[in-house]
Amino acid sequence: MGSIAARADVPLARLQRFNPDVNPNRLAVGQRLLVPTQQERAPSGGPYRYQVRPGDTYSAIARRFNTTPARIQAANPGIEPTQLRVGQVLHVPLRGSGSAVAAAPAASSPSRPSQAGSGTAAAPASAPSNAPALPASARNWPWPLDDYRVVRSFGTDSRGTLQPMLLATSRGARAKAVADGDVRFAGSMRQLGRVVIVHHADNLQSVYALCDTLLVDDGARVTRGTPLCEVSFNSAAERHDLLFDLRMGGKPIDPRRVLR
Repeated sequence: MGSIAARADVPLARLQRFNPDVNPNRLAVGQRLLVPTQQERAPSGGPYRYQVRPGDTYSAIARRFNTTPARIQAANPGIEPTQLRVGQVLHVPLRGSGSAVAAAPAASSPSRPSQAGSGTAAAPASAPSNAPALPASARNWPWPLDDYRVVRSFGTDSRGTLQPMLLATSRGARAKAVADGDVRFAGSMRQLGRVVIVHHADNLQSVYALCDTLLVDDGARVTRGTPLCEVSFNSAAERHDLLFDLRMGGKPIDPRRVLR
Protein backbone atom coordinates (compact mmCIF):
# COMPACT_ATOMS: atom_id res chain seq x y z
CA MET A 1 0.00 0.00 0.00
CA GLY A 2 2.97 2.26 0.62
CA SER A 3 4.19 1.83 -2.94
CA ILE A 4 0.71 2.65 -4.27
CA ALA A 5 0.68 5.81 -2.18
CA ALA A 6 4.11 6.77 -3.49
CA ARG A 7 3.08 6.28 -7.12
CA ALA A 8 -0.08 8.33 -6.55
CA ASP A 9 1.90 11.01 -4.70
CA VAL A 10 -0.42 10.98 -1.68
CA PRO A 11 0.48 10.35 1.98
CA LEU A 12 0.07 6.73 3.05
CA ALA A 13 -2.11 7.75 6.01
CA ARG A 14 -4.53 9.55 3.66
CA LEU A 15 -4.73 6.54 1.34
CA GLN A 16 -5.47 4.25 4.30
CA ARG A 17 -8.16 6.53 5.70
CA PHE A 18 -9.89 6.71 2.32
CA ASN A 19 -9.96 2.88 2.25
CA PRO A 20 -11.04 1.98 5.79
CA ASP A 21 -12.13 -1.56 4.85
CA VAL A 22 -8.81 -2.48 3.21
CA ASN A 23 -6.27 -4.54 5.16
CA PRO A 24 -2.88 -3.26 3.91
CA ASN A 25 -1.30 -6.62 4.77
CA ARG A 26 -3.71 -8.56 2.56
CA LEU A 27 -3.98 -6.73 -0.76
CA ALA A 28 -5.23 -8.90 -3.62
CA VAL A 29 -4.55 -8.67 -7.34
CA GLY A 30 -7.48 -6.85 -8.95
CA GLN A 31 -8.63 -5.29 -5.68
CA ARG A 32 -9.95 -1.75 -6.16
CA LEU A 33 -8.71 1.11 -4.00
CA LEU A 34 -10.01 4.67 -3.79
CA VAL A 35 -7.02 6.94 -4.45
CA PRO A 36 -7.64 10.43 -3.01
CA THR A 37 -6.99 13.45 -5.20
CA GLN A 38 -4.82 16.39 -4.21
CA GLN A 39 -7.98 18.30 -3.24
CA GLU A 40 -9.01 15.65 -0.72
CA ARG A 41 -7.88 15.51 2.89
CA ALA A 42 -8.39 13.04 5.74
CA PRO A 43 -7.45 14.47 9.18
CA SER A 44 -7.63 11.82 11.88
CA GLY A 45 -10.62 13.32 13.66
CA GLY A 46 -12.39 14.59 10.56
CA PRO A 47 -14.04 16.19 8.80
CA TYR A 48 -12.73 14.70 5.57
CA ARG A 49 -12.62 16.69 2.33
CA TYR A 50 -14.12 14.32 -0.23
CA GLN A 51 -14.44 14.89 -3.97
CA VAL A 52 -17.65 13.53 -5.50
CA ARG A 53 -17.20 10.68 -7.99
CA PRO A 54 -19.59 9.28 -10.61
CA GLY A 55 -22.52 7.47 -9.00
CA ASP A 56 -21.95 8.94 -5.54
CA THR A 57 -24.83 9.62 -3.16
CA TYR A 58 -24.79 10.83 0.44
CA SER A 59 -25.74 7.32 1.53
CA ALA A 60 -22.88 5.68 -0.37
CA ILE A 61 -20.35 8.19 0.95
CA ALA A 62 -21.69 7.72 4.50
CA ARG A 63 -21.30 3.93 4.24
CA ARG A 64 -17.70 4.26 3.09
CA PHE A 65 -16.67 6.45 6.02
CA ASN A 66 -18.94 4.95 8.70
CA THR A 67 -21.05 8.05 9.21
CA THR A 68 -24.61 9.05 8.31
CA PRO A 69 -26.18 10.91 5.35
CA ALA A 70 -27.73 13.36 7.82
CA ARG A 71 -24.33 14.32 9.21
CA ILE A 72 -22.96 14.89 5.70
CA GLN A 73 -25.96 17.00 4.72
CA ALA A 74 -25.67 19.07 7.91
CA ALA A 75 -22.00 19.74 7.15
CA ASN A 76 -22.83 20.88 3.60
CA PRO A 77 -25.94 23.07 4.00
CA GLY A 78 -25.66 24.74 0.61
CA ILE A 79 -25.52 21.46 -1.37
CA GLU A 80 -28.69 19.57 -2.26
CA PRO A 81 -28.16 15.79 -1.97
CA THR A 82 -30.09 15.24 -5.23
CA GLN A 83 -27.82 17.64 -7.15
CA LEU A 84 -24.33 16.31 -6.48
CA ARG A 85 -21.81 17.07 -9.23
CA VAL A 86 -18.73 15.04 -10.09
CA GLY A 87 -15.67 16.90 -8.80
CA GLN A 88 -17.61 18.75 -6.10
CA VAL A 89 -15.82 18.79 -2.72
CA LEU A 90 -17.84 17.82 0.37
CA HIS A 91 -17.07 17.92 4.07
CA VAL A 92 -17.58 14.46 5.57
CA PRO A 93 -17.79 14.54 9.39
CA LEU A 94 -16.95 11.26 11.08
CA ARG A 95 -19.23 9.54 13.52
CA GLY A 96 -18.21 9.83 17.19
CA SER A 97 -16.58 6.76 18.71
CA GLY A 98 -18.94 6.03 21.55
CA SER A 99 -20.44 3.05 19.69
CA ALA A 100 -19.73 -0.64 20.28
CA VAL A 101 -16.21 -0.49 18.95
CA ALA A 102 -14.59 2.84 18.31
CA ALA A 103 -12.46 3.24 15.21
CA ALA A 104 -8.78 3.84 15.76
CA PRO A 105 -7.44 5.71 12.71
CA ALA A 106 -4.44 3.90 11.29
CA ALA A 107 -2.08 6.83 11.50
CA SER A 108 -3.27 8.56 14.65
CA SER A 109 -0.60 9.33 17.21
CA PRO A 110 -0.98 7.21 20.35
CA SER A 111 -0.98 8.79 23.75
CA ARG A 112 2.05 8.38 25.98
CA PRO A 113 2.34 4.73 27.07
CA SER A 114 0.80 4.27 30.48
CA GLN A 115 2.26 0.82 31.01
CA ALA A 116 5.19 -1.17 29.68
CA GLY A 117 6.25 -4.77 29.98
CA SER A 118 4.41 -8.06 29.96
CA GLY A 119 1.94 -9.41 32.44
CA THR A 120 2.21 -6.38 34.73
CA ALA A 121 -0.82 -4.11 34.70
CA ALA A 122 -0.97 -0.52 35.76
CA ALA A 123 -2.98 0.15 38.90
CA PRO A 124 -6.69 0.26 38.04
CA ALA A 125 -8.14 3.73 37.80
CA SER A 126 -10.88 4.63 40.22
CA ALA A 127 -14.30 4.16 38.70
CA PRO A 128 -16.14 7.42 38.00
CA SER A 129 -19.11 8.11 40.21
CA ASN A 130 -21.55 7.29 37.40
CA ALA A 131 -19.82 4.05 36.41
CA PRO A 132 -22.16 1.04 36.54
CA ALA A 133 -21.64 -1.54 39.28
CA LEU A 134 -19.99 -4.67 37.94
CA PRO A 135 -21.29 -8.20 38.54
CA ALA A 136 -19.28 -10.53 40.75
CA SER A 137 -18.19 -12.52 37.69
CA ALA A 138 -16.24 -9.52 36.31
CA ARG A 139 -13.22 -9.87 38.56
CA ASN A 140 -9.58 -10.74 37.93
CA TRP A 141 -9.88 -11.55 34.24
CA PRO A 142 -6.53 -12.01 32.46
CA TRP A 143 -5.29 -9.53 29.89
CA PRO A 144 -5.97 -10.56 26.27
CA LEU A 145 -2.24 -10.67 25.42
CA ASP A 146 0.69 -12.32 27.18
CA ASP A 147 3.13 -9.60 26.11
CA TYR A 148 1.78 -6.07 25.79
CA ARG A 149 2.04 -2.42 26.67
CA VAL A 150 -0.82 0.05 26.88
CA VAL A 151 -0.27 2.77 24.27
CA ARG A 152 -3.71 4.30 24.79
CA SER A 153 -5.80 3.92 27.92
CA PHE A 154 -9.59 3.75 27.93
CA GLY A 155 -11.07 7.21 28.31
CA THR A 156 -11.89 10.46 26.54
CA ASP A 157 -9.37 12.22 24.33
CA SER A 158 -8.70 15.97 24.05
CA ARG A 159 -11.88 16.37 21.95
CA GLY A 160 -14.01 14.59 24.54
CA THR A 161 -14.38 11.47 22.36
CA LEU A 162 -14.46 8.16 24.22
CA GLN A 163 -11.62 5.92 23.04
CA PRO A 164 -11.15 2.20 23.72
CA MET A 165 -7.91 0.73 25.01
CA LEU A 166 -5.09 0.12 22.51
CA LEU A 167 -2.39 -2.46 23.25
CA ALA A 168 0.94 -2.84 21.43
CA THR A 169 2.49 -6.28 21.25
CA SER A 170 5.05 -8.35 19.38
CA ARG A 171 4.90 -10.02 15.98
CA GLY A 172 2.94 -13.25 15.93
CA ALA A 173 1.03 -12.43 19.12
CA ARG A 174 -2.41 -13.96 19.56
CA ALA A 175 -5.29 -12.30 21.37
CA LYS A 176 -6.95 -14.65 23.86
CA ALA A 177 -10.43 -14.74 25.33
CA VAL A 178 -10.49 -13.02 28.71
CA ALA A 179 -13.37 -15.19 29.97
CA ASP A 180 -15.61 -18.07 28.93
CA GLY A 181 -18.26 -17.14 26.41
CA ASP A 182 -19.78 -17.43 22.94
CA VAL A 183 -18.41 -15.81 19.80
CA ARG A 184 -21.22 -13.63 18.47
CA PHE A 185 -19.18 -12.00 15.68
CA ALA A 186 -16.01 -12.98 13.82
CA GLY A 187 -15.46 -10.98 10.65
CA SER A 188 -14.53 -7.60 9.19
CA MET A 189 -15.74 -4.15 10.24
CA ARG A 190 -15.20 -0.78 8.62
CA GLN A 191 -11.97 0.87 9.83
CA LEU A 192 -11.33 -1.91 12.36
CA GLY A 193 -10.06 -4.74 10.18
CA ARG A 194 -11.00 -8.17 11.46
CA VAL A 195 -12.91 -8.24 14.71
CA VAL A 196 -13.99 -10.86 17.26
CA ILE A 197 -16.80 -10.14 19.74
CA VAL A 198 -17.39 -12.58 22.61
CA HIS A 199 -20.46 -12.52 24.85
CA HIS A 200 -19.97 -13.59 28.47
CA ALA A 201 -22.20 -14.21 31.46
CA ASP A 202 -24.00 -11.30 33.14
CA ASN A 203 -24.46 -9.38 29.87
CA LEU A 204 -20.73 -8.68 29.43
CA GLN A 205 -18.98 -8.48 26.06
CA SER A 206 -15.32 -8.32 25.05
CA VAL A 207 -14.16 -6.92 21.70
CA TYR A 208 -10.85 -7.69 19.95
CA ALA A 209 -10.20 -5.52 16.87
CA LEU A 210 -7.39 -4.77 14.38
CA CYS A 211 -6.88 -8.51 14.01
CA ASP A 212 -5.07 -10.15 11.11
CA THR A 213 -5.99 -13.86 11.02
CA LEU A 214 -9.16 -14.97 12.81
CA LEU A 215 -8.82 -18.23 14.73
CA VAL A 216 -12.50 -18.75 15.67
CA ASP A 217 -15.83 -18.74 13.86
CA ASP A 218 -19.23 -17.21 14.62
CA GLY A 219 -21.10 -19.28 17.19
CA ALA A 220 -18.03 -20.94 18.66
CA ARG A 221 -17.93 -21.61 22.39
CA VAL A 222 -14.65 -20.44 23.89
CA THR A 223 -13.04 -20.70 27.31
CA ARG A 224 -10.72 -18.29 29.07
CA GLY A 225 -7.38 -18.29 27.26
CA THR A 226 -8.69 -19.56 23.91
CA PRO A 227 -6.73 -17.91 21.04
CA LEU A 228 -9.15 -15.74 19.04
CA CYS A 229 -7.00 -14.00 16.44
CA GLU A 230 -3.49 -13.05 15.42
CA VAL A 231 -2.71 -9.37 15.89
CA SER A 232 -2.06 -7.39 12.70
CA PHE A 233 0.76 -4.96 11.90
CA ASN A 234 -0.04 -1.25 12.04
CA SER A 235 2.17 0.06 9.22
CA ALA A 236 1.52 3.72 10.11
CA ALA A 237 2.70 3.29 13.71
CA GLU A 238 5.18 0.52 12.77
CA ARG A 239 4.02 -1.85 15.49
CA HIS A 240 1.50 -4.64 16.14
CA ASP A 241 -1.68 -3.28 17.78
CA LEU A 242 -4.79 -4.78 19.35
CA LEU A 243 -7.81 -2.63 20.06
CA PHE A 244 -9.52 -4.08 23.14
CA ASP A 245 -12.91 -3.07 24.49
CA LEU A 246 -15.16 -4.30 27.30
CA ARG A 247 -18.91 -3.72 27.43
CA MET A 248 -21.71 -4.36 29.88
CA GLY A 249 -25.15 -4.28 28.34
CA GLY A 250 -23.59 -2.65 25.28
CA LYS A 251 -22.11 0.24 27.28
CA PRO A 252 -18.33 0.68 27.49
CA ILE A 253 -16.52 0.05 30.76
CA ASP A 254 -12.88 0.59 31.66
CA PRO A 255 -11.09 -2.77 31.18
CA ARG A 256 -8.81 -1.94 34.12
CA ARG A 257 -11.80 -2.40 36.42
CA VAL A 258 -11.98 -6.06 35.36
CA LEU A 259 -8.52 -7.20 34.26
CA ARG A 260 -5.98 -8.30 36.83
